Amino acid sequence: MSVRVQVIIDEKEAARFKSQAMKESKSLSAWLRDAGRKMLEVNQEVNSLRASDALRRFFQMCHDRERGREPEWEEHKRLILEDYQGGNRP
Repeated sequence: MSVRVQVIIDEKEAARFKSQAMKESKSLSAWLRDAGRKMLEVNQEVNSLRASDALRRFFQMCHDRERGREPEWEEHKRLILEDYQGGNRP
């Protein structure tokens, strides 16, 4: 069963959506449905880090994003202590 949904959007935004839909050879309705499904998929992936594949992708994404090397624990402790003793407390 189909349900009709009315969406109130700005004219410029509607024109941009319709233009993109046309570029993808889709109706505006189909494009909006696909955009909604993509958002649901993205949100579901973010919230489901309990699945091993999602967790593995998350850590790989973090690894790819970071640069340099991770300091050793002793270096972390030294920096924390120096900052704290220097009066730079929150």
